[in-house]
Amino acid sequence: MREEAIFRIPTFEKLISKNTNNQAQCQDMIQVAYPTPEFRIRRHDEKDQLFDPIRKKWIVITPEEWVRQNFIQYLVKTMLYPAACFAVEKSLKVGELQCRTDIVVFKNQHPWMLIECKEPGITLSEATLQQLLGYKSVVPCSFLVATNGNQTLGFKIEPSGSTIPIDILPSYT
Repeated sequence: MREEAIFRIPTFEKLISKNTNNQAQCQDMIQVAYPTPEFRIRRHDEKDQLFDPIRKKWIVITPEEWVRQNFIQYLVKTMLYPAACFAVEKSLKVGELQCRTDIVVFKNQHPWMLIECKEPGITLSEATLQQLLGYKSVVPCSFLVATNGNQTLGFKIEPSGSTIPIDILPSYT
């Protein structure tokens, strides 16, 4: 019988420290310098929409969608990830729960990075990281990332199953 690897992210509290003003700040935060947005935007049925070049369709602009689209643009324009390697809002089943990952980045035709996007007002938390781990249990990958557009956390999954916080996103090449 094959043993399943157990994937654990260090407790969220271990990733958080207090700055001199006693405000929580995350250690190993990934700094993201977003490029200037170059979106096609329209108003349709009294709602603002943008054209998603990955899904090739018009999407209603929500705060989370804005984060998702800007993060994809960052990966494509700044980090030079190929646009063809993305799947957006990919459906999967975690236990009995049907859910969708925000972004899956493929490399060599295999999931390489799972990205969970939250709207800017949502704080990245232990629950966010547990959500990523749930996806990871279904979709094997090498990296987990969570972003709310202002804060970005990332983890490398070692072959042993241990997770290591990263402070820079990996190069795609």
